[in-house]
Amino acid sequence: MTTAAQLAKTALANPGTTADGTTYAVDGTAYASLDADRTVHLRLPGSEADDLVRQEAAAERTSDGARVPVAGIGGQALNYWVRRAWLAAAPAGLAAQAEAADRAGTGQVGDLPAAIGRPATRALANAGITTLAQVKVLTDAELGALHGVGPKAVRLLREAAEG
Repeated sequence: MTTAAQLAKTALANPGTTADGTTYAVDGTAYASLDADRTVHLRLPGSEADDLVRQEAAAERTSDGARVPVAGIGGQALNYWVRRAWLAAAPAGLAAQAEAADRAGTGQVGDLPAAIGRPATRALANAGITTLAQVKVLTDAELGALHGVGPKAVRLLREAAEG
């Protein structure tokens, strides 16, 4: 069972996302929301909305996507479908940057050290952070707030930026 907190964390992990209560938008376009009856509304292209309905028994089609009770979808599935909704709503350049970040491997992004691992590399690239010079201007809290960047990655980034 997923929660409203997981929806918020998942949505806000996408670059450029803003929140107005429990509605999440990118570039002014809402792509996910949670209503009072704890149903997640995802704005998806037709074929993807159809896929969601086929894959999730509790989901139903809407005119602009699909809806599913938050308790009726697993965490990984929610993460996937929120990301798909974000990609559909994001400006082309931002979506392309995020998709490239999703494919990024360790040691393949700018001068970021391979030792930080793939999740941290992807999180940084997703946020547009590709160099140690960019890392230097961020606080440890700002780095750690990126989903996928843990204390070890922050320590390794600091060591690489200072050395």
